[in-house]
Amino acid sequence: MKVNIKELNKDSNDLMEVREFLFKMIKKEFGYDYVPEWHQDVMNLDEYYINPERNAFFVAYSEDGEIIGTIGIRAYDKNFEQFKHLYSNETTSSIWRLFVDRRYRRCGLASKMFSVAENFAKDSGYRDIYLHTHKNLDGALRFWTKMGFVVTLDQGDELETVHMEKYIKKLEISPQASILTYTLKI
Repeated sequence: MKVNIKELNKDSNDLMEVREFLFKMIKKEFGYDYVPEWHQDVMNLDEYYINPERNAFFVAYSEDGEIIGTIGIRAYDKNFEQFKHLYSNETTSSIWRLFVDRRYRRCGLASKMFSVAENFAKDSGYRDIYLHTHKNLDGALRFWTKMGFVVTLDQGDELETVHMEKYIKKLEISPQASILTYTLKI
């Protein structure tokens, strides 16, 4: 299976298709439609992901051009009291809207999409990545811990919300090491 992952741009047709995919996935996963206070980023993809220099939104397309996955990354912009002194929009990025069409799950696509977003965060100078997910989403907590995230707070609420973070590791290689001819597996 050949998949193409592209960074979303301001093309109005692309924005509309991505928005439709996101709301379809939100309905399937959470059972509800548009909620204004929760979906401003979906309605304003350009404002949240495209225009800011250190933000991005990536879309996975099947061979025939169908949207099959999404992930957004942006500067941390929440004001949770519990994290007021831990995260800032200068050092912390946050993951949003990772969705993979059910027909394309369990083949590594979500991991690959996260890898693209993590590399973007690293290249953009972020130190860590924040996200929140829900324990009742099939496989979500297991997936994110597999990606290296740790739970920082379990809300214990009716939505089963957990907050997670991951420190972005940066590998620095000295100029002398560049002459080595073997590979390190990290």
